[in-house]
Amino acid sequence: MVKLIIPKLEDLWFREDLLKDERTMFFNHNYGGTIEFSCDKWESWFNRWINVCDNKRFYRYVVNDKNEFVGEVAYHYDEKIKGYIVSVIIHAKYRGRGYGSDALDLLCESAKDNGVSILYDDIAIDNPSVKMFLNHGFIKAKQVENKIWFYKML
Repeated sequence: MVKLIIPKLEDLWFREDLLKDERTMFFNHNYGGTIEFSCDKWESWFNRWINVCDNKRFYRYVVNDKNEFVGEVAYHYDEKIKGYIVSVIIHAKYRGRGYGSDALDLLCESAKDNGVSILYDDIAIDNPSVKMFLNHGFIKAKQVENKIWFYKML
């Protein structure tokens, strides 16, 4: 079982570690793989994602029953699609334990509690999380090149 917590600014070391880990970010291989998130970016990112409460962004760490950070979940409003896109990233060393599945459920509950009625995600066709999204009620909307677009009514 997991819980979602709001990270503190000083906890963003975990996000930096998560995004620079090649195994964790392999799903992003078509778009550059790892993402640089050095500490000089933390404060501005934190202010945009955590401190601004405009209901257009939601970000939480995924914490296991040992109080370890195991991943992150988020959603944000995308102007192009006029909807909320989700993100679930579990650190590679914690995968295969059900954390992503539990975190996705909690993310959907949080979105619904915050007045969001539909969530979207675009997932690379070769990403193993496709199955998880389908198992959690997301519906395949379309396939564009090497990505599948999903949605879920909340």
